[in-house]
Amino acid sequence: MTRKENFMQFAKFLGFSISAGIIELGTFTILFKLAHFEESPSYLIGLILSVLWNFTVNRRFTFKSANNVPIAMTKIFIFYLIFTPLSTWWVEVFTNLGVNGFIVIGGTMIINFVTEFLYSRVFIYKNQMNTRIPNQNKTI
Repeated sequence: MTRKENFMQFAKFLGFSISAGIIELGTFTILFKLAHFEESPSYLIGLILSVLWNFTVNRRFTFKSANNVPIAMTKIFIFYLIFTPLSTWWVEVFTNLGVNGFIVIGGTMIINFVTEFLYSRVFIYKNQMNTRIPNQNKTI
């Protein structure tokens, strides 16, 4: 890939990650502030919703991958099998120490963005980028 293509891929991933972050933060806010859930379950539900959104749009538009969806989803599941317990743990630890929940979630989202982008490029889509051929018959 050229430098420009790499930059555009990063920019798309950033844009979609911001939209996923809005989903995550919105869900966290609704559950934590309005429904009075604890921080950890609020974070976990928001994370799951944002992961589903982020995976779907990044697979199609950022990495343009035609690879097997169940395999790609299994690979992202493995990432979150590690990331989710760790991040849920540190959300609880830091909020119990008195750190504002929104600051903790914000920091967690940044860590998630960087690690998921690298994981996606190196492991999930390494040899599968730009393999998707747009459907000629489909209107957008």
